[in-house]
Amino acid sequence: MSTLLVKHATLLITMDDLRREIPEGGLFIRDGFIEQVGPTSELPEAADEVLDLRGHIVIPGLINTHHHFYQTLTRAVPEAQNANLFNWLKTLYPIWARMTPEDIYISTQTALAELALSGCTTASDHLYLFPNGSRLDDEIAAAREVGVRLHASRGSMSLGESQGGLPPDSVVDTEDHILRDSQRLIETYHDPKPGAMVQIVLAPCSPFSVTGDLMRESARLARQYGVHLHTHLAETQDEEVFCLQKFGYRPVAYMESLEWVGDDVWFAHAVHVNAAEIQVFAQTGCGVAHCPSSNMRLASGIAPVMRYLARGVKVGLGVDGSASNDSSHMLGEARQAMLLARLAAGLEGASLSSQDAPPLMTARQALELATRGGAAVLGRSDIGSLEPGKCADFVAFNLSALDYAGALHDPVAALVFCQPQRASYTVVHGRMIVKDGVLQTVDLQHLIERHNRAAQRLLQG
Repeated sequence: MSTLLVKHATLLITMDDLRREIPEGGLFIRDGFIEQVGPTSELPEAADEVLDLRGHIVIPGLINTHHHFYQTLTRAVPEAQNANLFNWLKTLYPIWARMTPEDIYISTQTALAELALSGCTTASDHLYLFPNGSRLDDEIAAAREVGVRLHASRGSMSLGESQGGLPPDSVVDTEDHILRDSQRLIETYHDPKPGAMVQIVLAPCSPFSVTGDLMRESARLARQYGVHLHTHLAETQDEEVFCLQKFGYRPVAYMESLEWVGDDVWFAHAVHVNAAEIQVFAQTGCGVAHCPSSNMRLASGIAPVMRYLARGVKVGLGVDGSASNDSSHMLGEARQAMLLARLAAGLEGASLSSQDAPPLMTARQALELATRGGAAVLGRSDIGSLEPGKCADFVAFNLSALDYAGALHDPVAALVFCQPQRASYTVVHGRMIVKDGVLQTVDLQHLIERHNRAAQRLLQG
């Protein structure tokens, strides 16, 4: 049994139910789980490994609730730089159709390396096309080497252009194969226990790329095995028009008709929703992965995050992309969430008196979305806060950075208001994935070289 003592953190942010912020704080960890949290003076004096974090702020590991790792291979593609969602997809589908299993492996490690360096300890990825023999297994194998917790979503597309869908037929799959492979992956990889490093999610891609039958059967299979469900929903007004024309429902009502609501479901984006639909989410326990950078990049709109929170809807953050962000920086996404929510409040309150103006999202609320909020969305009670019995997933940022100069009167706010930094330490289940700002598990320079060669090959055709 191994132990780790973290001591002398300038400030330790627990995100526990009391939202304690502990000066001169620390953690005592045994075999990947937290045993004690408190001031350093109240913790054991010795452990197998000791980490002195004077001059650092420690927070729970950040949790990414929506991503497409493979898209790191197609960042800033010129033809897709100035397109809305549907045109962006149509531009990139043919490029993605050239991917190989090695491309999935490389891009997974690139995305997770970037996430880990930004303070992310758990990531949910949505892989929904499997060209040239690619499998979700390729992603899972790559993630194990990096050491970040993974919620691997078995995505799918079955509704090609010839059937009235958006994707070309070359990147869709048969529904029988999708369901068989989904069952195989759950039985092979899904770990429901506390501290799980891999969990499987079933995630048909979107209303415009799968049939209603596949949505229903995926929900049935997921609930049979006790795994979660995920899809894109209400991302753009184009999607709303598509759903009304093809199915006769707005997106949320369409999900209700397919039995795709419940506390085991979360939706990416959920931008274009009305008050009644927000109430559906609140009453049924659906979660939302808010992806502010992607929504801005593709001109999709502004999700009503503060209204979600006011109604008790579970909300986490997703970096999305990385061809619609085009980054994988979780702390940066928390900052974007705060700023975009404030812009929305300003637009909404422009004609209101100051006393009736909507509230502004605070820095602490943004960090809560990235920690506790993400854990709730993913259905994880073992991560998201620093408390006894929970996983030892935490991140430390060096407060002596130039970007924080003049902001140390509130280090928590500085993390979000100031320029997002790389983490000094990222620890997952008590294991240092990033140490002194350097990724410990993968040769980063070699990975970057391989990744750039793969991206060049894909774009050249």
